[in-house]
Amino acid sequence: MMFDAINEDALYDALVARDGQYEGRYFVGVTSTGIFCRLTCPARKPLRENCQFFPTIGQCIEAGFRPCKRCSPLGPAAEADPMIANLLTALHAAPDHRWSEGDVITRGFDPSTVRRAFKRQFGVTFLEMARLNRLRDGFLALKDGQSVIQAQLEAGFDSGSGFRTAFAKLLGVAPGSFTGKEHLRADLVETPVGPMVAVADMTSLHLLEFMDRKGLPAELKKLRDGAKGQLGLGRFTPIDQVTEQLEGFFDGRRPRFDVPLTMHGTPFTRRVWSALREIPAGQTRSYGDIAKAIGQPTATRAVARANGANQIAILIPCHRVIGADGSLTGYAGGLWRKQKLIELERHYAGASA
Repeated sequence: MMFDAINEDALYDALVARDGQYEGRYFVGVTSTGIFCRLTCPARKPLRENCQFFPTIGQCIEAGFRPCKRCSPLGPAAEADPMIANLLTALHAAPDHRWSEGDVITRGFDPSTVRRAFKRQFGVTFLEMARLNRLRDGFLALKDGQSVIQAQLEAGFDSGSGFRTAFAKLLGVAPGSFTGKEHLRADLVETPVGPMVAVADMTSLHLLEFMDRKGLPAELKKLRDGAKGQLGLGRFTPIDQVTEQLEGFFDGRRPRFDVPLTMHGTPFTRRVWSALREIPAGQTRSYGDIAKAIGQPTATRAVARANGANQIAILIPCHRVIGADGSLTGYAGGLWRKQKLIELERHYAGASA
């Protein structure tokens, strides 16, 4: 899927004017409230700096925003499909329920049909929508220092063990065991292309990954094992640094990053990752180009594997590597993010040259 560059000033003007020309084409996420709306929402208009714009509902949900209750951005899809309306109503009525395919079948629907319908309309499946909401609320509650029980209630789980099990799948440790004194600490970093999990020690960043990446739990477990269980929730200075620098990157002010990194990998993968960091923002390379850059022109496949093993997204810009034919090829964070990042970096091209 290709994305046109978003003129966010024009979208904000449309939001203020409640202009219907972008209806269904763009949505706004309001960082001060954590909700997303149609641009025609009748609610009081947010400040420009609190707005993030997305072309799909799925991207709003993946970025951690809840749908607005006043303008009901999920409404049109529900009105067009009674099955979607039924399940959204059920999800809203039972936020503390852990949804499964069995629940979908019980309501008289075919799980595969439901998956296709939600994916088509929202960009995420019904079960993914429920899971993302629970994880988001639970992570934010714990980050703010709330108790495990309170975090459980915020996340909508019907039992403490249910919440601990779900959180363990993400971070590899039950939330009640965090002491706040761990050697490695993880925190949530919000970005215009979705929430990311950052892990750092006192001096360097070890991981920066999109929260919905399937391989994230395995990466976190590896870090936790390497730190002998010393992985908790909280912030060290490198996470504050990367948060600030990512804001500058997405605002068009910072084409490069200087956050200290600890790269966990073989000597070969670290060489590949170092070569990736030499690709200027606004430019792309092929796997073959990277292989030549590290002096191993026949190692194209190994370079591709190392590219896919990168666990510090954006800062180690594996999104800038494309196929020899110009195709986007794979990206663990999703091809829509890869295209979006490349589009965002185009205005850096002149400075890089």
